[in-house]
Amino acid sequence: APTASIGASSALRMSDAPAPINGWTADASLPCYGLPGSSSPFGFFDPLGFTKDMDLKGVKRFREAEIMHGRVAMMATIGYLIGENTPTIAYGMDVHHTIANNQLQEVSASVLLPLFVAINLAEALRANAGWVEPGAGSLFTLREKYYPGDIGFDPFGLKPDNAKDFANMQTKELNNGRLAMLAVAGMCVQEQINGQGILENLGF
Repeated sequence: APTASIGASSALRMSDAPAPINGWTADASLPCYGLPGSSSPFGFFDPLGFTKDMDLKGVKRFREAEIMHGRVAMMATIGYLIGENTPTIAYGMDVHHTIANNQLQEVSASVLLPLFVAINLAEALRANAGWVEPGAGSLFTLREKYYPGDIGFDPFGLKPDNAKDFANMQTKELNNGRLAMLAVAGMCVQEQINGQGILENLGF
C-alpha cells in the first residue's frame, strides 16, 4: 500500500509539472529559469542584477520586452540606412534628403495614418496572443503557455522543430537584437550631434 501511494503521488507531481514550451521548461536553479540567450564569451550577463530573485512571470515579461525591442531595433537599423540612401515614398527618387531623425515630421498624414493603424493592429494582435486580459488576472502578465516572443508569425517556416535548434536560433536572434539596440541608439545620437546621415558621416 505505501508503495502504491508513493507511485500515485509521483504520478500526480508529474502531471502537475508544466509542459515544455518550444522545448523549454522553467528551471528555477538556472539563470532566467533556463531561457536561451547566454553565449560566449560572457555567458549569463546581468551585472546590475535585474533578474536576481525575480519570479518567473517577471523574467518572462523582461524577455518579452527584450526580444520585441530587439526586433524593432533590427528593423530600425536597416530603416536608417534605407530611408536615408534610397528612393522612398515620401522623397521619391531624390536620395539626398533629410536625415532619418527628422524624416517622420516631414511625412504627410496620408502616409503616416496607415502606418500608425498597422502598428496598432500589430500590437493588438501581439497582446492578444501573449498577454493575460486585464480583467482576467494581474496586470502585465504573460499567458502561462506563451513563450516570450513567439506570436506564431513564421511565414517562411524558419522556426526549428527541435528544442536545441530553437534555443540556438533564439540566442542568435537575441544577440543580434541586443547589438541592433546599441547600434540604433548610436545612430540616433550621432545624427543629433552633427546633423549628418549615417553613411555621410562615414564619408560615403
